[in-house]
Order: sequence, then structure tokens, then C-alpha cells
Amino acid sequence: MDSRLLVDQIPSLRRYARALTGDRWAADDLVQDTLERACGKWRLWIAGSDLRAWLFTLMHNVFVSQVRRAPSPRPVAVDIDEVVLELRSVDSHRDQAIDLQRCLLLLPEDQRAVLLLVALEDLTYAQVAKVLGIPAGTVMSRLSRARARLQELMDGTPSPVTARTGLRRLK
Repeated sequence: MDSRLLVDQIPSLRRYARALTGDRWAADDLVQDTLERACGKWRLWIAGSDLRAWLFTLMHNVFVSQVRRAPSPRPVAVDIDEVVLELRSVDSHRDQAIDLQRCLLLLPEDQRAVLLLVALEDLTYAQVAKVLGIPAGTVMSRLSRARARLQELMDGTPSPVTARTGLRRLK
């Protein structure tokens, strides 16, 4: 196997990892862990099959394993009066880009993964289904819910459940 084929996939892996994690350092670690796993399991890749999809599958599995192993963060109570001066409205394109990343990170992991693979990495529904190990119909359903939820988050409009209950939706 020519190592250049693997090296050619690194920019896509980094882009997807960055979007998944929301952090440059964590993304680099995820790419490194993915490449280590790929090198260790190289014999499992079938020559002539979609290398990109295989690598995304490995990355997804590594990411899910890392999320499951990570301790749950403890909620921290913040008095709104103490941070009122830090609050400000979104008023520029840069802020919108930051807001988009924040909103992407608020999506449930399963929806975010589908949305990023389809929209950012331009994978087909069939490829995404293979990468995530789910049926193509589930890909389409998660994508639809992810797009709707992302639009709600970007617009600042609460979902019907959130509006009825008055609760803030975390995922």
C-alpha cells in the first residue's frame, strides 16, 4: 500500500475532527489516534475499497470511544448578575462563524456526525451509513433533524418542546 494514499486523506480527517471536537488540539489528537489505528489495522482495509470512508469509520469509532470514556462535566451555577458585563449580542460575520461552531457543538453527537459528513465532507448517504454503521434512512432522518435543530439554534428560536416546558435544551 502506498502511504501517499493515506497522507492525501489527512486534510479531510483534520477538517472532520475539528468540526467534531470544536478544538484544534483535540482534533489533532483524534487524527493522530485515527492514523495510529489505521496503521495498526491496515490489513483490514480492502484494496480498491473507499479508503476515505474506512478512515472516517475509524475516526468515528475512536471519537465515540473517547466520548464514552470521558468523565461527565459537572454543571456549574453562575449568577447572571456577575457575568452581565460579559454578555453581548452577535453583530459581525466573525461572531456568526463562532456562533455556528458553538451551535454545531450543541447538536447531539449522532446528528452532528451525519451533518458534518454530508455537508462538510460531501459523503453520500450510503457512504455516511457505512461510516456510522446505520441504515441510509436513519442518515436522512438524523440529517433532517440536525438541519432543523441547527436552524433553531442559529435563529435563537426555541424548539416546541423547549418553548412548552420552559426548559433549556442542552443536547
